[in-house]
Amino acid sequence: MIQAFVEVILFFVMFFGLAFILNMLLRRTWLMSGLYIIIIIIMIDGVSTIEYFTNPKSTFSIAWDKLTGIGAFDYIVFLAGFIGTIVSGIVIKKLRKSGYQMF
Repeated sequence: MIQAFVEVILFFVMFFGLAFILNMLLRRTWLMSGLYIIIIIIMIDGVSTIEYFTNPKSTFSIAWDKLTGIGAFDYIVFLAGFIGTIVSGIVIKKLRKSGYQMF
């Protein structure tokens, strides 16, 4: 149970930090939230990314099967990472409204 709690917190903090840094560098607030879905699919599917372009029908079928085959706890962990990217966007927006031009 402790490992589960640590994993959820780790995904939240890791993707919050990645999204925050990406937002600072590229000045695109919600870019990481969109990229997060692609990153998760790449982590889960086990298929080469090039195959999405060379053989899309079977590759998307494999990816869908893998996504529907993971457990409920995995969805919770991935949701925590997605929430981290969203919170990062909110923090960046508030910092920009507060006058921090570097963000």
